Amino acid sequence: MHSWIDGQDAAAVNLQNRGLAYGDGLFETIAVRGGRPSLLALHLDRLALGCQRLAIEADLTLVRNELLQFAQLLGEGVAKLILTRGDSQRGYAPAAGAPARRILQGSPLPAYPAEHAEQGVRLYVCQTRLAEQPLLAGLKHLNRLEQVLARAEWQDPAFAEGLMRDGQGRVIEGVYSNLFLVRDGVLLTAELSRCGVAGVMRAALLEQAVLLGIPTQVRDLPLEALEQADEVFVCNSVYGIWPVREFAALNWPAGPLTRKLQAVARTLLDT
Repeated sequence: MHSWIDGQDAAAVNLQNRGLAYGDGLFETIAVRGGRPSLLALHLDRLALGCQRLAIEADLTLVRNELLQFAQLLGEGVAKLILTRGDSQRGYAPAAGAPARRILQGSPLPAYPAEHAEQGVRLYVCQTRLAEQPLLAGLKHLNRLEQVLARAEWQDPAFAEGLMRDGQGRVIEGVYSNLFLVRDGVLLTAELSRCGVAGVMRAALLEQAVLLGIPTQVRDLPLEALEQADEVFVCNSVYGIWPVREFAALNWPAGPLTRKLQAVARTLLDT
């Protein structure tokens, strides 16, 4: 694994970095295939939104150029891009004029079992709830302790993912994925203005659904919506789509719309 900080080979971050001290920053996890970062425009769009929301000043053209160079060197794998507010002295107040830090880390593509995509996965029922914070909702910020706690709830490899809800019990997302339901031919996914991560693959699939004439709804999903679903799947920008075959006492087939979008996601990641 190799890494860059501000475009230079590096293996350590300054101890005064605000990303380390406060989680003051953003990140993107980007699949790299054939030396090219997949879904780059959508990753950069989300990063730009995060910088705007958190008032982090960063040269996103420079970030893009460095990422393209890094991906060429990596060839195949996963590039993790971390953008922090930079370095500062002790205290929450950001230092005026401190430059943002650009961190890139490369790693191999994860070796997920083929049956996850082919046969579907089981979801664990996570007890950790997502707190509501509209200022941070949708962003891929560095504060991911809710996901850390949720993932620590199970060690059984029979569960490939966990389902997370908010404080009101609404279905929001997986621990490291977004969730979609299909009911009567309509594609449903959770509304994320209060909490949750607006995933890049989620955004790409919503765009593709419109182009394919698939009706979609982004709305609140009570837990009962799972009982009424004909198909369920999870997605992210590294593995694409996994059908969900089981959650608690519920079971679903890997249905036709899931398979159709799975092929679309595969194409998006390979181009």
